[in-house]
Amino acid sequence: MYREDVMAETGTRFDDEYNAAVDLIARNLAAGRADKPAFIDINGTHTYGDVERLSNKVANAMTGLGVRREQRVLMCMLDTVDFVAVFLGCIKAGIVPVPVNTRLTAKDYSFMLDDSRAAALVVSEPLYPLFEKDIDAHPDLEKVIVSGADSLGHKSLSDLIAGASDSFEPERTRLDDMCFWLYTSGTTGMPKGAVHLHSHLIETANLYAKPILGIKEDDVVYSAAKLFFAYGLGNGLTFPMAAGATAILHAGPPDAAAVVSILRDKNPTIFYGVPTLYGMLLASGQLPKQGEHALRLCTSAGEALPAELMRRWKEATGTDILDGIGTTEMLHIFLSNSADDIKPGTTGKPIPGYDLRLVDEDGNPVPAGEMGTLEVSGPTSAIMYWNQREKSRDTFRGPWTRTGDKYTVDADGYYTYAGRTDDMMKVGGIYVSPFEVETAVLTHECVLEVAVVGQPDQDDLVKPKAYVVLNQGHSASDDLAQALIDHAKAELAAFKRPRWIEFVEELPKTATGKIQRYKLRL
Repeated sequence: MYREDVMAETGTRFDDEYNAAVDLIARNLAAGRADKPAFIDINGTHTYGDVERLSNKVANAMTGLGVRREQRVLMCMLDTVDFVAVFLGCIKAGIVPVPVNTRLTAKDYSFMLDDSRAAALVVSEPLYPLFEKDIDAHPDLEKVIVSGADSLGHKSLSDLIAGASDSFEPERTRLDDMCFWLYTSGTTGMPKGAVHLHSHLIETANLYAKPILGIKEDDVVYSAAKLFFAYGLGNGLTFPMAAGATAILHAGPPDAAAVVSILRDKNPTIFYGVPTLYGMLLASGQLPKQGEHALRLCTSAGEALPAELMRRWKEATGTDILDGIGTTEMLHIFLSNSADDIKPGTTGKPIPGYDLRLVDEDGNPVPAGEMGTLEVSGPTSAIMYWNQREKSRDTFRGPWTRTGDKYTVDADGYYTYAGRTDDMMKVGGIYVSPFEVETAVLTHECVLEVAVVGQPDQDDLVKPKAYVVLNQGHSASDDLAQALIDHAKAELAAFKRPRWIEFVEELPKTATGKIQRYKLRL
């Protein structure tokens, strides 16, 4: 679907001159929400008027330090209103913010500073030690700004904000100007900087948050996924601001105890999670039951949500989970279940405004009912990977963006996840989805988490092997391993059944909670 069609469908009208940050803030001020809570973080409540003033101060501070239009500012920041102010303030000034994962290594950050040619770094105080060793080794890096009580010998963000004017004339940007970058997770090499435009933020809200989630100004939202993720950025910043809602920001890790506390004490109406976290919350035994929380809707992304987890969550909380898929390249979810159309075990149907297709290894559409690699076309696709010409050409193919996810689609239009392209197993000459095998094993009451990979047998033929994390109160044994294999037999064809079960304390995961199956194949 072309942008003109999307604009007509959603009612959005972009002038040729357009600034994403100005739009997200100004729409709330114009609606009389200057005094309405926009963000709640560890430091208190911040209104939409506060966000306007803080972002203007950051814009003035950055330009005052000599950071120019389209130069990059690397942001390694915890989820507080400082993140919001820096992200939006940079965009107002035509500067390009580059939020990065706060759980990476010094090597990763060094690469990103050089790859982005960042002119400035804004880093939360607890994270600065990861940059300290070679902070002077980056020729393009001119300014280091620290968010926190101690600026550690660098510029203090709070001091810069205190000394800056709260009035700012935004840079005259256009809807197709470069706005911000997000680095991919780097599961197949070094991270890649996906370049996004000013139009992309509001498009995700217009296409997904408003029609699918029905987000409104009286919603209070909480995203366990952090703001530096594409999923979290939409959940915790773009969507609430687009609707005039309130977002809860949590600077700490989203462990079960922290999430339960927020669900009980802060009363969010929308919760955004990932499958692994939903499993942890169910296993904690502390999850608030129906009537003990304010949730009206939950979402899941990052990996496919097993039908069994969805069932358990609904039984425990009375709340539906809308499973969907998005990518860093597409910025947010483009394929999803919706509140009035949930089919457990599937990722739902394409969101209006996006076109999807399944292709074979040569890029040709696969016949109906066959597995293929998912490609998506829509108005929020990144325009390229920075400094990665060949990888850009492999991923961005005309109007289509290649995801690397394997799917099937049924006659009713529901898409079912099969796994990442490099996670698929070929058993007896037939491709087997690890997710299908995992789903069968997960229905056993003893199982908390499971990951399935291919492993050669004594004849060097690949067979499925399941790595299993048990629920509390259950102990690993040969008898239980056989019981799990027998349990899977009822749901799987013979060649798909796990040949081996290995019990583990935990599964390797990315910072987003995705299972790293490739580490289990080593």
